[in-house]
Amino acid sequence: MNETYSPLVPREGWHVMHLFYRVDHSLWQMFSNEQQRAAMTKLTELVAEIRATPDTHLLTFAIATPKADVGFMLLTPDLQVATAFEKRLTLSLGADVLQPCYSYLSQTERSEYTTTTAQHAAELIRDKNMTEGSEEYLQAISEFEQRMEHYLQHRLYPVLPNWPAICFYPMSKKRSGADNWYALDYETRRTLMAGHARTGRNFSGRILQLISGSTGLDEYEWGVTLLAKDTIDIKSIVYEMRFDEVSVRYGEFGDFYIGMQLPLDELFRRVCLVNDW
Repeated sequence: MNETYSPLVPREGWHVMHLFYRVDHSLWQMFSNEQQRAAMTKLTELVAEIRATPDTHLLTFAIATPKADVGFMLLTPDLQVATAFEKRLTLSLGADVLQPCYSYLSQTERSEYTTTTAQHAAELIRDKNMTEGSEEYLQAISEFEQRMEHYLQHRLYPVLPNWPAICFYPMSKKRSGADNWYALDYETRRTLMAGHARTGRNFSGRILQLISGSTGLDEYEWGVTLLAKDTIDIKSIVYEMRFDEVSVRYGEFGDFYIGMQLPLDELFRRVCLVNDW
């Protein structure tokens, strides 16, 4: 890109765009075979360009229901770059062929409820009867800090696997009467979120979850992306988390979008841009 602007890069983390489109098949069918091939080549080259951009990731997927046909998940530091790529993706198959039907903007972020080293140290002394400064204590602290460094790296700068099933939904915490999340004190919120996290850890290896923040950026407060090898794991984790108090009393959810990660040649066939099934 020709950098004739001031970059808009957050102090930490990346911008995340979820983009959903319907294909205007009536317009597409008016293209000649040569025009269709040229349009698909243009999109293919654009995807390659985006994926070759430093610190930038792009997932491509077909949507499983008529809510949309095609989805993209774009992660990149600079909002200027993200917006430029989004406009080019929208127009890549020709004006109006890809018609936007939903989008969501967020940022990767650290969680305010992540256990700190000091909190973990207190837990070791209180719950494990360790002595501060002992070899066992220092080893436990070192292992904890290594785990948290890896965890924070994934939260802020994720590398997402090409697992076939992808789910996206936005969510917020309630601010209604007695069920006002933001009226709770920090320790209460932290305790509730710890229980929520324990439920999620039961799906380790089956679900990869990325929670990105969108307060002030879009209509909800977070975007949730789930990647899985089996849709039943997506269904199960969402169902089980509904029983956590943090969801029962305080969760508000937007629409769910379910897709299948596909290479572009298969994606073109899946959404019937190429009719050679």
